[in-house]
Amino acid sequence: MKPRRSAGVVVVRWGTSGWLFLVLRAYGYWDFPKGRVEPGETAFEAAVRETREETTLTDLDFRWGDAWIETEPYASGKVARYYLAASGDGDVRLEPSPATGKPEHHEFRWVTYDEASTLLVPRLRRVLAWATGKMAQPPAGAPS
Repeated sequence: MKPRRSAGVVVVRWGTSGWLFLVLRAYGYWDFPKGRVEPGETAFEAAVRETREETTLTDLDFRWGDAWIETEPYASGKVARYYLAASGDGDVRLEPSPATGKPEHHEFRWVTYDEASTLLVPRLRRVLAWATGKMAQPPAGAPS
């Protein structure tokens, strides 16, 4: 059986205390913006679309390139792929889903690495660590 695929973005922005990570809460579960990859859509296209739909962010800067990390299978074999992007404005709005008329998430927060580590489950802490490692590298295309 082929795993169900979803894709999302670890969105970061620069704050007064350093890099902040965007996390979204649905009930008691925190995650990065993500959703299902639709037929005919690449994982990258799905990640950008889902981030826009769930947060209204459109100014994503994939300055670290198009590298990604995938989670191990979870929830009946689902696999989530995450990319890394910066957002300049950070103006998040949790808009209603066209399908349900309700927002998909109850809350969002811009949090530090340490705060994210306490909110996220272990498979997402691995994604958080990957993103932090990428952020320590020069942006894609930067002179070496």
